[in-house]
Amino acid sequence: MIGKLKEIELRTVWKHEAMDFTKWLAEAENIAELNEILGLTLTDIIVEQTVGNLFCDIYATDELTGVKVVIENQLEQSNHDHLGKIITYASGLNAGVIVWIVKKARAEHRSAIEWLNNNTGNDINFFLLEVHAYKINDSLPAAKFEIIEQPNDFIKNYKSLLPTSENKSSSEILAFWSEFNDLISERGNIISKRKATTRRWYDVSIGSSKSHLTMELVNRENYVRLGLYITNDKEWFDKLYLHKEEIEQEIGYKLDWKRDCSEIVSRVSYNLKGLNYENKENYSDLMNQMIDIILKMKMVFKKYM
Repeated sequence: MIGKLKEIELRTVWKHEAMDFTKWLAEAENIAELNEILGLTLTDIIVEQTVGNLFCDIYATDELTGVKVVIENQLEQSNHDHLGKIITYASGLNAGVIVWIVKKARAEHRSAIEWLNNNTGNDINFFLLEVHAYKINDSLPAAKFEIIEQPNDFIKNYKSLLPTSENKSSSEILAFWSEFNDLISERGNIISKRKATTRRWYDVSIGSSKSHLTMELVNRENYVRLGLYITNDKEWFDKLYLHKEEIEQEIGYKLDWKRDCSEIVSRVSYNLKGLNYENKENYSDLMNQMIDIILKMKMVFKKYM
């Protein structure tokens, strides 16, 4: 039997734009999905960034280029007020990429974003996206982003901003995760594979919408950061910290406990030495260690969920 896909009202999933949708979007796994769609690597996420007496929903930095990015959310059809806001935010925060996410894009606003992209330089880029929510029978809702308007040749112009070293780094990252996925297959798919990308991190689900495990490549300091990231739940971090000694003993490593990585994110991590894009002789051993440690973290942290 096959279920029927049904679109549902956004307000049944997120009742409030700022308190529900924006906080949901700021979570690492959802930002990662947005990155995939836009071709960006958003980091340093700030929710409700002040701009004069206004508040920009999300303010971030593209990790590879350093370009500032603003995201404005609207769980209704686009309107003139929000069009004015995204221009105000772009100016006030010196943003190079502006993302406007709406329930429904009106024709006049599609035309306005197209005009802005055609009449501003390559250093200013506007995206207009629609967000939709779907269910299959009684399943959990799923979100889907659809690009309505985007700048011409964005990927080509974006890549031109990358230093040569970053372009090389991107290819090394893609090669690393491709080899890593091959190893996961060889080991019987003991963790869920993610698509190999040029992002420095690789997420592993732990069964919670507020937390996930991440493996992050930090080549400049020759290590891989393996850890648990917790979003909007400082209370759970505090409860975990009460069991610090038992957790570290079970995992087998001293961990780095950071309650305030950012306003909304906490992290518990371990730095595994040995990463070097110029010397790949140890990649097999390094990747096997990564898998072993992340599986151990998953088993241990799930006990405290």
